[in-house]
Amino acid sequence: MPDDSLKITEIFFSLQGEARTVGIPTVFIRLSGCPLRCRYCDTAYAFTGGTRMGLDDIFACVEKYPARHVTVTGGEPLAQQSCIALLRLLCDREYEVSLETSGALDISAVDSRVSRVMDLKTPGSGEQEKNRLGNLEYLSADDQIKFVICDRADYEWSRDMLKEHQLVGRCEILFSPSHEQQDARQLAEWILEDGLDVRFQIQLHKLLWQNEPGR
Repeated sequence: MPDDSLKITEIFFSLQGEARTVGIPTVFIRLSGCPLRCRYCDTAYAFTGGTRMGLDDIFACVEKYPARHVTVTGGEPLAQQSCIALLRLLCDREYEVSLETSGALDISAVDSRVSRVMDLKTPGSGEQEKNRLGNLEYLSADDQIKFVICDRADYEWSRDMLKEHQLVGRCEILFSPSHEQQDARQLAEWILEDGLDVRFQIQLHKLLWQNEPGR
């Protein structure tokens, strides 16, 4: 197999459902495989399987769609070594590129033109111990940190992490309620009560299409 090939679960065109570019038409490249098993995961179908594709074939699929934004997601995309080359290729072709990553793997080699949307896994995820806190030093103003909040304990943990690691001002901070576990309005009230300098977000794609693959 060629060194630049990747296992792909799906490539599809939809609206960005979260983060800074929410609502913008975007091509999504979902890579297969993930070393984490978050309790709230809604893409377990990407844990295994997939079709192996070379970079040129992946790009040929991307350019069929009328969009300049591309999101590389998973699974955990950085679990495949050639993800770095894919990100670089997309940037070279002048796409606006974002990477959705769990934060469990090293992000230092990701092209600086890519906006990294990196999770910090809360206790409620069941994968808190997988957080690679050393990644925080590589984040820039164009990057984003996402906290998925499952309950009040998760919220307080996330609020404490903002202070402990001085995250506000380093990059954009996203607080998102876990779809099945945390009431969105309640989370919004907590943020307002504490005056947190974060962006509250609800996953747009779940409101529009529930959990349909490829949407």
